[in-house]
Amino acid sequence: MQAAPDGQISLTDPDARSMATSGRGTGVVGYNVQTAVDTKHHLIVAHEVTNLGHDRTQLSPMSQRAREVLGVDQLTALADRGYFNSEQIRDCEQNGIVPLVPKTRTSGNNAAGLYDRRDFIYIAKDDEYQCPAGERAIRRFTTFEHSLTLHKYWSSACPQCKLKAQCTTGKNRRIARWEHEEILERMQARLERTPEASKLRRQTVEHVFGTLKAWMGATHFLTKTLSRVSTEMSLHVLAYNLKRMMQILGAIPLMKAMTAR
Repeated sequence: MQAAPDGQISLTDPDARSMATSGRGTGVVGYNVQTAVDTKHHLIVAHEVTNLGHDRTQLSPMSQRAREVLGVDQLTALADRGYFNSEQIRDCEQNGIVPLVPKTRTSGNNAAGLYDRRDFIYIAKDDEYQCPAGERAIRRFTTFEHSLTLHKYWSSACPQCKLKAQCTTGKNRRIARWEHEEILERMQARLERTPEASKLRRQTVEHVFGTLKAWMGATHFLTKTLSRVSTEMSLHVLAYNLKRMMQILGAIPLMKAMTAR
């Protein structure tokens, strides 16, 4: 197991991997199904089965695949926090896709009663941050972390600041800014203008997953290995879309449309 590239071995299915579930410290050995669903008709326009235990690298490829299937130049992609990834969001913007993904909450400052990153205001013209005390945090250096180029800021006034106990336990409160942070800021502004985005996403893709799981039963996938599970999922998607189209158009008009093509 230690010699395996990802540190995992499944004796019942060599391609299956551990997938995190909602319970803390729990998981299930299986597959990760990605779907792109249109908000108007709830049709599955693109799907893929992976054995990655996270969604962080799926936003851009799934959005681009959906755009190609739909044959459109512009597309708005709604996703949950699990898809938040700076580079993926940048790729979407560069490819004509408008992402709406809530930012992950990884900072423990709020829980510790400290000021959050959102309490610091970026002053673009000066390339500085204004802190809750009104002081300016200036750029000190640039570093490369987790494949991202980050600029680090802090203020020299931190050690004598009256609000220091509410801000940091270190000598200075440091702020990291990605070199393309303005992309994330634009997306956050769009989210604030579109408060119904998260509700719309849940009503769309979660409805589809709920229906599919009900049809598949408690055991879900019946096959093993990634290629077979992918085929099984494709058949489920085909059946789902056919049923949806019969509900939308009716069985006879659908058969006529299929014959015409």
